[in-house]
Amino acid sequence: SIDLRMNVYETENEMEAMLHGGAHYKETSCYDGNVGIFAHVSGVPDAVSFAKLHQLQKGDRIQYETAIGIRTYQVTEKREIAADDWGWLSRTEDNRITLTTCVTGKPDKRLMVQGAEG
Repeated sequence: SIDLRMNVYETENEMEAMLHGGAHYKETSCYDGNVGIFAHVSGVPDAVSFAKLHQLQKGDRIQYETAIGIRTYQVTEKREIAADDWGWLSRTEDNRITLTTCVTGKPDKRLMVQGAEG
């Protein structure tokens, strides 16, 4: 619904990766379970940022494609969380995707959008 197509990178230099797209939280799954991805909210072209992430609504679809396969998720949660709240990235038995980005003007907050497969 926000017309975003972004490459996701796994690298030691996450800040560099976010200049080109999303960065994968290495502590999370790459495909099964809870996949965590983060990206800049501004300062880079919209095509490689989560500038429109706040526009996602519950029920919107997120499609995630890897060399392993394609998963489709529906947004189930959207909220501002503390910058140090890592609980949303915990392992899960079901397949989820968790997207995070900064909140403009609130350096101690992050926008978190989570979707469940289905």
